[in-house]
Amino acid sequence: MPDPFDALRAPSQPVDPDPLFAAELRDNLRRAVLNGADMTTTETPAATAEVRALTPYLVVTDARAALDFYVEVFGARRRAEPIVMEDGRVGHAELAIGDSVLMLAEEFPELGNVVAAAGGPLIRVEVADVQASARRAVELGGELERPVSDTGHGLSGAIKDPYGQRWLVAQAAASGTSGASGASGSKPVRHGEAGYFTFQVPDGETAKAFYGAVLGWQFSPGRVEDGWGIEGSGLQGGLWGGPGRQVGWKVMYAVDDLAAALDRVRAHGGQADEPEQQPYGLSAECVDDQGIEFWLWEQPRS
Repeated sequence: MPDPFDALRAPSQPVDPDPLFAAELRDNLRRAVLNGADMTTTETPAATAEVRALTPYLVVTDARAALDFYVEVFGARRRAEPIVMEDGRVGHAELAIGDSVLMLAEEFPELGNVVAAAGGPLIRVEVADVQASARRAVELGGELERPVSDTGHGLSGAIKDPYGQRWLVAQAAASGTSGASGASGSKPVRHGEAGYFTFQVPDGETAKAFYGAVLGWQFSPGRVEDGWGIEGSGLQGGLWGGPGRQVGWKVMYAVDDLAAALDRVRAHGGQADEPEQQPYGLSAECVDDQGIEFWLWEQPRS
């Protein structure tokens, strides 16, 4: 009878991770790192990117890998979850780059949607660091068609990604917001203004199906279990499912001095937890004198 411990003595064999797990882990790590950045140099949130009069819609050979590539190379942010067809092909996916939306899908020859033989049209994309983006593209299997140089209109270079698309990568203006420049929040929120909205519901999947159908909202994975960023709503906010929380909208308000604001909450009959340091600044959960929950938030000082 073979010894069952023989399997433990055998050399370890690496296996490819589940692609959905890898994509979610990569996004969570990227978000955790970028949320610690100086908020004065942060990017436009994915929720503020818009579908405009002219929106690129790419056909790629491998949509899942292409999504990862564009996040890594262009600093793109995922918008909602890809729509996967019954045969496993990605039928539709969206990314936010700066204030614009990029759509893509895999090949569907039966519908006439195939990758162009020569890589299709050249699409221009602005990034915070052209040299770094071009270098990362080559590291991930892309081809540098034209080295980065200044041709009289700023730094730019041309690449072809591994999935059949050609790109003109250009340096973003210093005052602009590009896909690779940072994390969350495009401008400081003033004292007393609402900085973030969280829609708390008993069941996240049910709420996503309902509001997706009724309002056209799309959802991107958040940092907590059953937490989702809300896309296409015009709100800087998210949806959070699960029992034990007050159902409805819970708002985070900005304050100049969190400690003083918490003293005022308690002095006027409310309740306030102790402040906690978050990647985006100090925050504390509170309840007003009528039992309504909210957060107070002090932004990092530059």
